Amino acid sequence: MHIADGLLPVQVSLAADVLSVGAVYLGGRNLESEEIPKMGIFTAALFIVSLIHFPLAGTSIHLGLFGMAGLMFGKRSFPIIFITLLFQSLIFQHGGLLSLGVNALAMGSGALAGWLIWDLIPIKNKITAFFCGFAGILLPAFVVSLLFLLLDYGKGMAFLLTVYIPAAVIEGVLTSVAVTFLKKVEPGMLRK
Repeated sequence: MHIADGLLPVQVSLAADVLSVGAVYLGGRNLESEEIPKMGIFTAALFIVSLIHFPLAGTSIHLGLFGMAGLMFGKRSFPIIFITLLFQSLIFQHGGLLSLGVNALAMGSGALAGWLIWDLIPIKNKITAFFCGFAGILLPAFVVSLLFLLLDYGKGMAFLLTVYIPAAVIEGVLTSVAVTFLKKVEPGMLRK
């Protein structure tokens, strides 16, 4: 799902860069000092999880934990995702620097979905957590597919969604297990 530099028109990439820098600013504004270490640890977790790849349908995918980021950090999840993607781009060339904004907005949409699901559904249980994780992966895949369809890169990009359905189920299950564990061990990690 990482979009490399040169695939999108420069003006699309630059507009997304501006929007994502604004989202980082809004997500990081008025941080409390106790939030910073939690965000840093979760950024490291996102980065490490992204190193574990699974072969699927002729490509490889990795977990994103975007829904988990959304339910744990809300609007603070966008700077976490942006920094993770920046390091992935610089170290492993997953995505590009010019397309960093597009990638951050696409994957940040998954965190936004997790945040909204967690906040809007009054019952905070493992089923709600499942849907946070599920939407956290499937929405970015939809956003990237839609972007490529709008830019007329072919209808085959819709196939991307079918590849990510099993990943979304796995992500949903892992998010559900993680939330159940955190509720027992450290409920303060979860947003109310």
